[in-house]
Amino acid sequence: MGAGPARVVAGAAHRAAAQASQCRAGSNALGTVKSVADTRTRGYRATLAKDPHEVAAMFDGVARRYDITNTVLSMGQDRLWRMATRKSLGLRPGERVLDLAAGTGVSTVELAKSGAWCVATDFSKGMLAAGLSRNVPMVAGDATKLPFADAVFDAVTISFGLRNVAAFDTALAEMARVTKPGGRLVVCEFSTPVWRPFRTVYMEYLMEALPRVARAVSSNPDAYVYLAESIQAWPDQAELARQIATSGWRDVKWRNLSGGIVALHRAVR
Repeated sequence: MGAGPARVVAGAAHRAAAQASQCRAGSNALGTVKSVADTRTRGYRATLAKDPHEVAAMFDGVARRYDITNTVLSMGQDRLWRMATRKSLGLRPGERVLDLAAGTGVSTVELAKSGAWCVATDFSKGMLAAGLSRNVPMVAGDATKLPFADAVFDAVTISFGLRNVAAFDTALAEMARVTKPGGRLVVCEFSTPVWRPFRTVYMEYLMEALPRVARAVSSNPDAYVYLAESIQAWPDQAELARQIATSGWRDVKWRNLSGGIVALHRAVR
């Protein structure tokens, strides 16, 4: 169901780590990346407790059709959200960028259009394996224990991944640790629609229509029930801004996309 024995060549991964001057002693970030998705992950979903191994297994199970499923479920808006994230970061050629929770690397490819050097990092090896055909460096890593040295990135971004981390304040602090002083953070995440009537319709879509559509296009539709529940439980724009500001970041601002379905939070280290 996944990418089978697909691997990231150890030498390529080593070069990626060396370019960012980043791997900590004892880190397993340079290990073999392969798909662990198999029949055991079909119909598997994590709970809102967000055990990291459960979350990783769930994403391993959806890796094969993850990108097309997202495009269908977002009605094509996912492409616009990736572009908005890149523009919000204000990247310059030669800068070093960490794309956290990068999945199959689609977002990393978008960021690399700026001319910056971008590395994709994700906890799900199945997701990374599904994106091996993309010409971007990939490193397996945990958002709460990043396998990078201090102050090595000019910018860090995480799209639709912070919501899946139980200790997301720890992840925000880790992102601050690996970012240079004056570096930028952009968090692209599902949020709370600002217009109340639309919010009601959107929540009905999440709980009723989205699971039905997922059954038609996803390799693991139950994972999208988790998606809907995790969006409902996620902090709104103002509360997330407060959390970012207490995790080592300053000048936190946000703007809504698609009526608040998604929010971009930007901050400075």
